[in-house]
Amino acid sequence: MKIGVAGLGLIGGSIFKDLKALGYDVIGVSKSQKGENIYDNYEVLKTCNLVFVCSAMNKTLEILDKLEDILSPDTVVTDVCSLKEFVCRKSRPYKFVPSHPMAGTEHKGFENSFEGLFKGAKWVITPCFGESKELVEIIKQLGATPVITTPEKHDEAAAMISHMPMVIAQALFLAASENPLALEIASSGFRDMTRLAMSNEEMACDMVKMNSTNIEHSILKLYKAVGELTGGNYPAIIHDIKSKRSKMFTK
Repeated sequence: MKIGVAGLGLIGGSIFKDLKALGYDVIGVSKSQKGENIYDNYEVLKTCNLVFVCSAMNKTLEILDKLEDILSPDTVVTDVCSLKEFVCRKSRPYKFVPSHPMAGTEHKGFENSFEGLFKGAKWVITPCFGESKELVEIIKQLGATPVITTPEKHDEAAAMISHMPMVIAQALFLAASENPLALEIASSGFRDMTRLAMSNEEMACDMVKMNSTNIEHSILKLYKAVGELTGGNYPAIIHDIKSKRSKMFTK
């Protein structure tokens, strides 16, 4: 199987490095990155059986359109955008299976990509135009667990556990900045709570702009949860939260 990766940032670069380590015939397309088996034009993808489109969200539709004139109808194509509804509004002449790896760091770029980024991660697939056993198998080989859902459910869930926390982290840092002493004495708790404030600016802007309604709904649910905490049996609620969270991240 020949696999192409269009876009070699953190996610695309990590996929590229993992696939090479797994022994696949893999080629990358990048306008800025140079190296072995890395090219600057999409034409090289025409012989691929599977293509990962790993560009910024605001450029993904443009690339998916370009690939329509290059790839064969049998080629499986997936994107890695953190939103899925907007890529599912149009069918493609190739086998398009939108997906989203739930992995990443606060850093960006090929220089920060690495093998093993997806080990133990969930990888959401929204097969709105059909499924692909080949894609599922590759995702498993990358160390991730495929999760099948709809584009709508994905975007709502992503707002709750990714996009809204990023906005809250940014808002927390902005609020704390009004207190110089708070910033002076801030330590590990504040550092960990605001890590997502360091997210890639382009990606952050895309998420807030394109998923604003779901983010707003998530913030309202957070506000409600804060009220339940402060107005309820706080020790019991905290104990329940700690128990559930421990089970989530020790599987």
